[in-house]
Amino acid sequence: MASGIFAILDDIAALMDDVAVTAKVATRKTAGILGDDLAVNAEKATGFLASREIPVLWAITKGSFINKLIIVPIALLLNAFFPIAIKIALILGGFYLAYEGVEKIIEYFFHRPKDTGAIVEEKEGESMDVEKAKIRSAITTDFILSVEIVIIALGTVLDRTLTIQIVTVSVVALLATVGVYGIVALIVRMDDTGYKLIKYGNGKGFSSRLGHLLVKSLPVVIKSLSVIGTIALLLVSGGIFVHNIDYIHHLLPSLPSVLKEFLVGLLAGVLVVAIVTGVKKVFVK
Repeated sequence: MASGIFAILDDIAALMDDVAVTAKVATRKTAGILGDDLAVNAEKATGFLASREIPVLWAITKGSFINKLIIVPIALLLNAFFPIAIKIALILGGFYLAYEGVEKIIEYFFHRPKDTGAIVEEKEGESMDVEKAKIRSAITTDFILSVEIVIIALGTVLDRTLTIQIVTVSVVALLATVGVYGIVALIVRMDDTGYKLIKYGNGKGFSSRLGHLLVKSLPVVIKSLSVIGTIALLLVSGGIFVHNIDYIHHLLPSLPSVLKEFLVGLLAGVLVVAIVTGVKKVFVK
């Protein structure tokens, strides 16, 4: 009986060793998309009242966990029985990300509210509606980015057993959610941490200087994340098209891959925005 238990433990240890190796490879392969995921979601999780930052971030994180619970088993099943569906899902997701990126650019240049100096009072109900809309948008974007993360992770273990595939993809999906939203939580609480350091140092010393630096840096970080997040949306979408559509993959081979992916994402976004705008003009009056 004892030898049987030790044999099971040996099998588990061997499996964990294999998973550790494959998860390391998969994480390295998904590092780029994880960086883009961080930039996009950090930008989407900012801009709320201080008292609502953590509740909003927790709502998005829960949505991200649910996304992974949906995506991982479906990706494994589709890979086994209908692999072409994964590519179709990725391309459709790419169009959505491109649309979001270009829409942000158009909104920045053409639809920014003018600063009239007047104070606009926002009703609580309206504020909650805006918050819920932003959460839904963040979870939708997370879903598409999660699909790509899971597909890339799965692609690194296609030659392994089904057990290793399941465990590796699940580990990478979990690390992606915990890692990304853990860092986002640190970013959105920079100012609170800064104020606590200032108070702790009584306005003097290293802790106080560090606190002032954190407080002053937060607006810069948020503005930077807005720009980086928009660029990331276009890069991710362009990367999806370049890596999954042969014609685009072989188009302009001398062009740097980053520039090519950005331009492809930008053009795809402009196309979708034009189609959506035209449909709205025809059907929405």
